[in-house]
Amino acid sequence: MRFNGGSQLSWSRIERILSGRPSPTPVPVYDAPEKVDETRRERARATSRVAFAELHATSCFSFLNGASEPEELVERAVELGLEALAVVDKDGFYGLMKFAEAAALQELPTVYGVQLSIGPGLVALARGPEGYRRLSRLVADARMVTKEKDEVRYPPRAEVAERLGEECVIIAGFEWAHEIDGLVADFGAANVVLEYAATLSPEDTDHHEVLDDMRARWGLCAIATALPAAATRTDARLAAAKHALSRRESLEIAEPAQHPMGAQWLRSGQQMLTLLPDRAEEIAYTVELARQCAFTWDALAPNLPYCDVPEGFDEMSWLREMVARRAPQRYRAHPKAWEKAQKQIVHELAVIEKLGFPGYFLIVTDIVDFCARSSILCQGRGSAANSVVCFVLGITNAEPISAQLLFERFLSPDRDGPPDIDVDIESGRREEVIQYVYEFYGRDRAAQVANVITYRRKGALRDAARALGYPQGAGDAWSKGIADAPEDVLNLAEQFRGQPRHLGIHSGGMVLCDRPIADVVPMEWARMEDRSVLQWDKDDCAAAGLVKFDLLGLGMLEAIHHMVDLVKETRGTTINLWELDLADPEVYAMLSRADAVGVFQVESRAQLSTLPRLKPRRFFDLVVEVALIRPGPIQGGSVHPYLRRRNGEEEVVYDHPVLEKS
Repeated sequence: MRFNGGSQLSWSRIERILSGRPSPTPVPVYDAPEKVDETRRERARATSRVAFAELHATSCFSFLNGASEPEELVERAVELGLEALAVVDKDGFYGLMKFAEAAALQELPTVYGVQLSIGPGLVALARGPEGYRRLSRLVADARMVTKEKDEVRYPPRAEVAERLGEECVIIAGFEWAHEIDGLVADFGAANVVLEYAATLSPEDTDHHEVLDDMRARWGLCAIATALPAAATRTDARLAAAKHALSRRESLEIAEPAQHPMGAQWLRSGQQMLTLLPDRAEEIAYTVELARQCAFTWDALAPNLPYCDVPEGFDEMSWLREMVARRAPQRYRAHPKAWEKAQKQIVHELAVIEKLGFPGYFLIVTDIVDFCARSSILCQGRGSAANSVVCFVLGITNAEPISAQLLFERFLSPDRDGPPDIDVDIESGRREEVIQYVYEFYGRDRAAQVANVITYRRKGALRDAARALGYPQGAGDAWSKGIADAPEDVLNLAEQFRGQPRHLGIHSGGMVLCDRPIADVVPMEWARMEDRSVLQWDKDDCAAAGLVKFDLLGLGMLEAIHHMVDLVKETRGTTINLWELDLADPEVYAMLSRADAVGVFQVESRAQLSTLPRLKPRRFFDLVVEVALIRPGPIQGGSVHPYLRRRNGEEEVVYDHPVLEKS
């Protein structure tokens, strides 16, 4: 391998460079992202004479490794005119949906792969949807078998090869030189592709000669790669800092094991040919291999599990039957609303059938029914309270007809995606409900949604200080604002901010699937006992077509449960929340006195100061009360004018006659 476009540097130029004397300015190999405009992008696409696909890029979702978001890698790949891109993160597909969405918008072909912690690191690319499913199952099993968070244990390599079969291709670089015979024996020569890396280090030439020998011995195909851990050279130092932190070292100590520039970045086909002038065949094969492997995410779109229903029913007919059975009992305490409710039920069921969501309602009903059987207080929150069907099924406790709630705010044919029913559960027993879902649907088809923990200011300052070799005490002081951090720490910390650090657990989101979830995305163990989570957050789950159910803990429901038990114990009366009279004058008199400490939603200092001025007398007044004490009305100056007009202290002026109620 030769540099400088294939020609040797003269001794006089080498001497000038080494002595620091003026010499011809090197040709830049990239422009900073902020300098790239649409004109340059189109020019790059039009003038890229060398077709190339990068098949070994690392994103920031290789936690404490890569520097760039998947979207940034896609953007840069398009600017460089790449034919396709593979983002290959370590032991997971954490950033896959962000990568897939960004690439779809840019019409960039995507190749999905993963770096398995086998030997020096085994890169596997899926040849299609089936290959992806096998890879995802393999990663999920390796993470779940350990029973510990952040630990992974793969089966023997021969078993890995058997599980992946012909559906995946293995990428092997120089680090596999001493094990190539076993690798080919396990996976087959047709499924092993050698990798010629352009790392700009002097060892490249020797490494490539070893790869030549391996290739000749087995007749293997080969590709070229820049091994990018960043989208541009600007981000290379951040990648180096992360890599040092992953080794629990500072940048200075880790320097011998680092790339001279900190990390590699994405290159165009023309740049790759300049770096590897003798490897045109390997550069060209990247495009051919990418065409074999690329596919769109639509082929893997999941669905909700099919609910078990009695013989003779399908999901929709069983939902109708359940509503018909439960409606009279639930409306026993609301006879005046019963006639309108019957008409509304017909309308709502028609919308549910048209949108194809009966299974969703049956699943939520099953969870709520489990709570009822187990004497766990729960109820749906938010816009689900607008639905008569939800009220009848026992999902919510607020009767929507008498409250004049609008069903279309909850579910409408004009809205995309499934309804969103958040279920509040008394906080002390929420774990029982979560474990019921795991047990009923199976650990392989139910998992909690992850929460991607990103760097904020304090964590960014601490890790930046560690990476730059400052004492831990200094980093802690800077992160707490006790002392001012030096400029180098501030600059690196700013690069850390917003980057993914590790996975946590979403506050209550659970995903259910009609197939093993590992066919869609791997699961892994969380820190909390008996909790398994997906490798995606709620936005990625929604983008992939996975439906989330929110099971949230609420301390106030636990307090209400104690109250219900006390009333039954002292008076022998069982209180059902849905039967409570919302027009009890004594309740509103109490609230008008601001005697609302411990009353959910109206116990804050701002609410307590507003209640005596608003003087609520009906349920809708409480709706207004809660809506007023929000950032928008407060910052917009709407609170006091409303109260003055309500109390007759100020004239009500309408901007248009249609706004005035008849």
